[in-house]
Amino acid sequence: MSAWPLVHEAVLDPTIEPFAKVHGEPAYSYYGKKPKMNGLMRKAMSRVFVPFMTSVLDGYDGFKGVKRLVDVGGSAGDCLRIILQKHCFICEGINFDLPEVVAKAPSIPEVTHIGGDMFKSIHVVDAIFMKWVLTTWTDDECKLIMENYYKALLAGRKLIACEPVLPDDSNESQRTRALLEGDIFVMTIYRAKGKHKTEQEFKQLGFSTGFPHLRAFISIIFTLFLSSKSNFSFWILERLGEYL
Repeated sequence: MSAWPLVHEAVLDPTIEPFAKVHGEPAYSYYGKKPKMNGLMRKAMSRVFVPFMTSVLDGYDGFKGVKRLVDVGGSAGDCLRIILQKHCFICEGINFDLPEVVAKAPSIPEVTHIGGDMFKSIHVVDAIFMKWVLTTWTDDECKLIMENYYKALLAGRKLIACEPVLPDDSNESQRTRALLEGDIFVMTIYRAKGKHKTEQEFKQLGFSTGFPHLRAFISIIFTLFLSSKSNFSFWILERLGEYL
């Protein structure tokens, strides 16, 4: 909570990280040194991921034909576990995250936990799945991540990206308010240089990294009970990794 009064500083100067300025280090490393807080954060994120993934799998059939799937930034593997339970034809799931993160991940049937760095390389697979990854990185960092994804995908394979998509024009709808609140949350707690993107910005990012085909597949709406009832809308962006 102590980082929120510094939001205006991040708006004026994106090099300022409110959370890091208050606590002396970024949020992830801070939580990593405090087991109780880290456990609470993981539990909170799991509460978000379960209803989100349920909504995704109820409305999206793009996992058909996938035999080997990697979840980049998969944390403890909760989302991958849910995907494999729904789609038994997936032979292997790879939960890819930082070494210190996967070291604490529980054993899950058909899931291999692999530590690594998405800025360096990703394992070659049929499909890459990620959720809320690009929002915390700069445009140049997102481009590097996407280029590594492209290298990891064989011809005709796909990247399934679950990311919040901002409207081109701001309005006062509940959906837009929720998305902008999420954008401010990322700026305050994680990285001031990170940001949500519009559909056009996603297209430009895809084209610049070798993904010529992009489509916003479906709008996912689920409800979280925090201090109040809020609707968060997400689009699934599917990029077909075709070599030119």
